[in-house]
Amino acid sequence: MITHVLGFPVIGKNREYKKMLEAYWNEKIDERELNHRSDQLRLFNWRAQKNAGMTYVSCGDFALYDHVLDTSMMLGAIPHRFGTWNEASEIPQYFDMARGNEKKNIPAMEMTKWFNTNYHYIVPEIEKGFTPKLCLKKLISEVDLALANSFSPKPVLVGPFTYLSLAKSAEGVDVWDSLDAIVDVYIDVLKQIGPKVDWIQIDEPILCQELGETALNRFLDVYESIRASAAPAKILLATYFDVVDDNLALLLGSGCQGIHIDLVAGEWDIDGLFDRFPKSAMLSAGVVNGRNIWRTDLDSALQTLKKVESAIGKDRMMIGSSCSLKHSPVDLAAETLLDATLKSWLAFAVQKLDEISLLESAMAENDIESQLREWRDATISRQNDQRTWDTSVREKTAHISDTQICRNNPYAVRCKVQNKAHSLGLLPTTTIGSFPQTSAIRSVRRQFKKGSINENAYRDAMRDEISSVIREQEVLGLDVLVHGEPERNDMVEYFGEQLNGFCFTRNGWVQSYGSRCVKPPIIYGDVSRPLSMTVEWTRFANSLTEKPVKGMLTGPVTIMCWSFVRDDIPRKEVCRQIAFAIRDEVVELEKAGIGIIQIDEAALSEGMPVKKRDREDYLHWAAECFRIATSGVKDDTQIHTHMCYSEFNHIMPAIAKMDADVISIESSRSKMELLDAFNTYEYPNEIGPGIYDIHSPRIPSVDEMVTLLRKALKHIPKERLWVNPDCGLKTRKWEEVRPSLANLVEAARIVRKENGSA
Repeated sequence: MITHVLGFPVIGKNREYKKMLEAYWNEKIDERELNHRSDQLRLFNWRAQKNAGMTYVSCGDFALYDHVLDTSMMLGAIPHRFGTWNEASEIPQYFDMARGNEKKNIPAMEMTKWFNTNYHYIVPEIEKGFTPKLCLKKLISEVDLALANSFSPKPVLVGPFTYLSLAKSAEGVDVWDSLDAIVDVYIDVLKQIGPKVDWIQIDEPILCQELGETALNRFLDVYESIRASAAPAKILLATYFDVVDDNLALLLGSGCQGIHIDLVAGEWDIDGLFDRFPKSAMLSAGVVNGRNIWRTDLDSALQTLKKVESAIGKDRMMIGSSCSLKHSPVDLAAETLLDATLKSWLAFAVQKLDEISLLESAMAENDIESQLREWRDATISRQNDQRTWDTSVREKTAHISDTQICRNNPYAVRCKVQNKAHSLGLLPTTTIGSFPQTSAIRSVRRQFKKGSINENAYRDAMRDEISSVIREQEVLGLDVLVHGEPERNDMVEYFGEQLNGFCFTRNGWVQSYGSRCVKPPIIYGDVSRPLSMTVEWTRFANSLTEKPVKGMLTGPVTIMCWSFVRDDIPRKEVCRQIAFAIRDEVVELEKAGIGIIQIDEAALSEGMPVKKRDREDYLHWAAECFRIATSGVKDDTQIHTHMCYSEFNHIMPAIAKMDADVISIESSRSKMELLDAFNTYEYPNEIGPGIYDIHSPRIPSVDEMVTLLRKALKHIPKERLWVNPDCGLKTRKWEEVRPSLANLVEAARIVRKENGSA
């Protein structure tokens, strides 16, 4: 029986990926060394898969920044501002597209979330005159590298319909006009690799969503061409992240020799599926969760696999991960300090390979009862462990009153009280929260964690940094200040460390974008807040200045989405528990004299179900959880929230139901496209569309920011417009931040003057 995964984490056991990229960007290694280190990581990934008994190893899933950007480069979909493709300079050009180029003053391409994950992809731009041609030949060379090292590769490609569905039109172009020419490039690639491999995986997760008319009409004939060009290799058409129902006829009618379905996400009608399943096709059953870290319930997975076997036979089955394992950490073996019982409940990417292998052995009726018993015992242990249950938390979330989800008065009343209390004037300037996390800050945190310095020395160092950040903001002339968050390792992990129900890993990293890796906490039990988490630092910052200082918190949806969340109770219940914990902190901040409090919900859009029909219920309880967290304050306390790198236009009414006084949203990379939403929907409260792209080292000019603010004023009344960056400044350097924020403040001053304010 064939075993495989849809993809594997690129980052390496010790984040070698991050280290090599940043060494290259800082000119400490050259392109040759970058390629060498990349190949070593590929070989590690392939060995892990082969050693676990996978029939095929996935190749082409390793990207130097993003797999969708790889596809754009393969197709030659390079926006004009980056020049024309040149093989000799394709890697610098590739990174310019991802990160922008400060020296050449070229802004980066837009970035947003890959479906409902925290992985960011670079949004393809289809411009007028785009002529697809085969440029980046990375996939072809990776197949050759795998074969040269005695692996059996299964190449992976982003499918053309997913690619174009995620692309954006530039200059009024219809992206679908490029379909036939793009497919010709795919055919060229498939003809080159088809004779070398048995299977080629083409990912079309877009089939789990609603398709446009062109995609619906062209899907079957395009895949007929793809199948023919790949011969003698067979095509494995892969979907994931939800069920396929509306587009099931396309999936099953594609003629592809293999179909992969995600049997973890959504609820498949297995019997109905096999009533229509092609008689000769193989089914790849994704029964091992690629997106979470809990051990698979092997008994349940085996029951599903037995259903598949009885319907189509063992010889037409593959066993695989639900989706790519890139959303999981690499190897649990590195977690030597984790509580042994908690560790026994977990499986990272390497362990998920073992689970697939165990399932294959069980289906082959090998004698593996002892291994199955070990997995079964871990599942039972988790179900019975008292640490997962807190009666007082369950009682609090079971009975929610109207006063717990509503402010005392509507925004129209609150804004007048807040204007009088804070006297901020027109177009107030602020930042999103964090300031650069220098090596010195990280060193102090590490020393404190290791016990090399005592608590007093640590607190003194953090206070010194907060004092410095306050001075910097006052010199820059910002209106609403922040304390800079030097004490925080991560916007979610920091809070999880102080909440009950969380545990943490040392090496449980996953890629978010480029070299940016995050280490999600693990929510294993009921969540509560035993002590205050931010009050001391915020109160100290507030004592240093006459200007208002924002309290900075992470919201319940984002803490949930950016953690590995427990799967034994509904997500809605987990989110409510976190919301009440954050509510306690908000109330305490207000009592400490903090009159402006920001609760970031960067993951609100990310947490939405893949299917539109399921989103209304999610958005209802997500907004309710935000209101639980924020409704315990008085009218004069101004509540902010922040969202970044997601699609917002279609959910603005739901965002409005959160009833934040001020919302800041990423918008600089998309050139204020989110403002199109205001053509049909008038957002009722205050809004700060970002005018400084903080995910690029490039320093935006004053003129550029002025242009964006003028665009914003066409849609947002000047009395309700804020001026801020896209996101926090944690990952940037001070030499980038100072001039960028100075330009932001100057841009606000110019536009204020244009609108009759000094």
